[in-house]
Amino acid sequence: MADETQAPGAVTWDVDERGVATVRLNRPERNNAYDGTLIQGLHDALDALGTMPGLRAVAVSGNGRHFQAGADLKWLAEVRSADAAENHRVSKATADAVDRLNRAPVPTFAAIRGACVGGGTGLIAACDVVVATETAKFAISEVRWGLTAAIIVPQLVDAIGVRQLRRYALTGEMFSAQDAQRIGLVHDVVPDDQLEDRVAELISKTLENAPVAIAETKAQILAEGRGLASPDHFESLIASHAKKRQSDEASEGLASFHEKRSARW
Repeated sequence: MADETQAPGAVTWDVDERGVATVRLNRPERNNAYDGTLIQGLHDALDALGTMPGLRAVAVSGNGRHFQAGADLKWLAEVRSADAAENHRVSKATADAVDRLNRAPVPTFAAIRGACVGGGTGLIAACDVVVATETAKFAISEVRWGLTAAIIVPQLVDAIGVRQLRRYALTGEMFSAQDAQRIGLVHDVVPDDQLEDRVAELISKTLENAPVAIAETKAQILAEGRGLASPDHFESLIASHAKKRQSDEASEGLASFHEKRSARW
């Protein structure tokens, strides 16, 4: 297939002649923290790629020093001041983006450099294969700001299991690439200068396999996991996520971030 590219924005993408798409988070000035424009950019990319004949794989990476720094807390503070309907819409758009990536019928790969925090951990938990550099750092940090990780819990449970999630989602602690590999969030850890080569190698191996068999196998695997929440449960996670953003704890957590102080719980 011919190369396809998309104009620069909060998310950029291109597709090579093999049908391999590279999707790049593109807010390096904010460490690729997600806001409304990045979430919509992910949807736009998935819309375009979903209608593209001959698509064989998707690789997700981040431009700049970091893969993804979680939610843009300044943006979250603006969202929480809006009404409940807008907060629900934002949570649903975010949850849908992760869910769509999780359900993609082609193999998905994530290349992690720098920080991968909060929602970024859910994004990579929704990918099939994750490779990180030796110096990458991770955190499921929502509780630090009086928020919850509700909408990415199903994917994280599939990726690292209930026992590990009980630790890392409750402590909010930063952990290394080596620990991320140990608990199952990351598959391979490589030197910084080998990240792209290792992802390319794994993609090449995958392209040797039958595309329909891959899609069917992936669907069967997902059906056995928890990442595909039922519609009612999915809606309850969205509602919980949105409601918590407007709670007193979130107000204090976000205030502590803006005022550069410890939260007063």
